[in-house]
Amino acid sequence: MKNLLPEPFQEEMRSLLGEEYESYLESFGSPRSLGLRVNTLRLTSEECQRRLPFHTAPVPWIANGLFYEEGARPSKDPYYYGGLYYLQEPSAMTPASLLPVKPGDMVLDLCAAPGGKSTELGARLRGEGMLVANDVSSSRAKGLLKNLELFGISNICVTSEPPERLAAAFPEFFDSILIDAPCSGEGMFRKDEEARGHWSPENVAMCTRRQASILDWAGAMVRPGGRL
Repeated sequence: MKNLLPEPFQEEMRSLLGEEYESYLESFGSPRSLGLRVNTLRLTSEECQRRLPFHTAPVPWIANGLFYEEGARPSKDPYYYGGLYYLQEPSAMTPASLLPVKPGDMVLDLCAAPGGKSTELGARLRGEGMLVANDVSSSRAKGLLKNLELFGISNICVTSEPPERLAAAFPEFFDSILIDAPCSGEGMFRKDEEARGHWSPENVAMCTRRQASILDWAGAMVRPGGRL
């Protein structure tokens, strides 16, 4: 894997990780953790485990997260098409699980497609309050809407707007905002050769500027005492 990583990236990681750098490289060769997140609007994790025709095990830090094994093919199961669960790596389940969302809240997922975070936030609202799920790409927003509808979440507003336009419409409005900002894709290096080819220090700097701008506009939409 070492020879496949961009050299400037390796230099940066060496300086950040020091003696842990070699362990970091070795992690690229370890098996991936595969997971699904149960739609708690429709059933509990325990019930989902009983129904599924393949073996699963609980994700310790996600109440409704389940590991599954290679070869299980959960994307072919009817329960997947019925919106009973969402396929998501366990690490990616974490941000939405930590945001304090309760029924009745006004919630914004600012960079929402394809919907892994939005489907969890919407399920936790349990039909009360509102979820605004936004993605600046209109084509990605269509897929986002499809996933939210599949989960049976009705109290949604799906938008495709830049953050500055949303900030003009929703000043100090939201109880909770989640931002999974566009990034340089380093977390995809392990499974996506194209991501490694697109990486450059210049792209990292561009993403940094974009993220700072998104964060500024998002800050203007959080109500006093809210959480971003």
